[in-house]
Amino acid sequence: MRSTLRTRTPNTRRARRTRGAAAKIVASAAVGALALGLTACGGDDKDKDDDKAGGGGKESAATVQLPKLNGEKVSVAAVWGGAERKVFLQVLDEFEKRTGAEVAFVPAQDPIISFLESKVAGGQPPDVAMLPQVGAIEQAVANKWAKPVGAEAQKQLDKNYAQGWKDLGAVDGKQYGVYFKAANKSLIWYNTKVFENAGVQEPKTWKEFMKTAQTVYDSGVTPVSVGGAEAWTLTDWFENIYLSQAGPEKYDQLAQHKIKWTDPSVKAALTTLGDLFGKKGFIAGGASGALQTEFPASVKQTFTGGDQPKAGMVFEGDMVSLAIAETKAKVGTDAKVFPFPAVGAESPAVVGGDAAVALKDSKGAQALLTFLASPDAAEIWAKAGGFVSPNKSLDLKAYPNDVQRGIADALIKAGDDIRFDMSDQAPQSFGGTPGKGEWKALQDFLKNPKNVAGTQQTLEDAAAKAYKKS
Repeated sequence: MRSTLRTRTPNTRRARRTRGAAAKIVASAAVGALALGLTACGGDDKDKDDDKAGGGGKESAATVQLPKLNGEKVSVAAVWGGAERKVFLQVLDEFEKRTGAEVAFVPAQDPIISFLESKVAGGQPPDVAMLPQVGAIEQAVANKWAKPVGAEAQKQLDKNYAQGWKDLGAVDGKQYGVYFKAANKSLIWYNTKVFENAGVQEPKTWKEFMKTAQTVYDSGVTPVSVGGAEAWTLTDWFENIYLSQAGPEKYDQLAQHKIKWTDPSVKAALTTLGDLFGKKGFIAGGASGALQTEFPASVKQTFTGGDQPKAGMVFEGDMVSLAIAETKAKVGTDAKVFPFPAVGAESPAVVGGDAAVALKDSKGAQALLTFLASPDAAEIWAKAGGFVSPNKSLDLKAYPNDVQRGIADALIKAGDDIRFDMSDQAPQSFGGTPGKGEWKALQDFLKNPKNVAGTQQTLEDAAAKAYKKS
């Protein structure tokens, strides 16, 4: 989800977060899951053949005034596909209704910066791009593609966002990004029938997690599903273990490459992760199968097959509920969630997010940023599920179930106390280019989890090269 183009090392302010408050995000999610869960949104899982906006989103009461843009064309690029794209098209559809603009969704490929480079070079950049990394925003600014947020969008940001989220979208004190979608990346979802049949409870520590996995395995079900074909899931595994085991200070240092990947703390985290990846029969399909499994499939194979699914648990963020909705399972009954188990003193809490950045000086681009910074836009996706908004003005009643409400409420209460995904803070050539850097190293580690020292050196060599260029 990043490119090999030039990017700058993330500002220190962006990595300076405290773990304790952020951990509440995960704790609240678990409470909500245990309390009650309604069915997440369903629907056809096929992408629209026509990427023109027009998903039929329900119009809500306007809280923000938007300009009339009759006949103006606005294009929006994002890497979202499947259920995420369908819901985002509903958001764009509402923008069309309110402004009269004609909005087109432009499907982008990973890494999105490379995709945008080709569009800019061809003289056809989209009006707005949804950028899923802090580094991507900085890179777009460094390449002089990004346009600063306008006055009306800034008003919405000042009204609806904590300073921490505004800082994540700013470069050198100037605002460029509007974080529309947030993600809690510290959750493990489980098939309740599998847990019931195995006679296990939700684990709180890594030791208990491994014991639970063994019991699930003994009951006849493979314990864990891993979507290793999309290597960002592997970076999330590492980051959660590292944050919990090494602590927030080390996390921040590694995120900025102030300590090397050959540091003993990295060795400890990879050893812990390797204990899971290397345990025979613990990963659905084994390493080779996991490396061919994309994220949505890793979720669906956990919640299909009755009490004999291909796996009993799957790790990832709140967006998992969208994939669950494409099965017959119901969130809160068939599918529940618990915080990523504590490897150290506390459970970790890692967040991510997608920011809208204008690439053209146009009324349409700025109007869309204004809309996306408002609770009106966030409400549409919140009602669908699989979404958490950093917008503090969004009514929590918009979320479809207690699981989502708990996650969202804690995210807002955490305020500035958030820790952003480490790989999303890194230079794109290291933190998110398919077949390179951290992604390639961790996919190779999944194949050979005993090669801790070799993986560390590979990671350090790639990081040193990437940060030197940044």
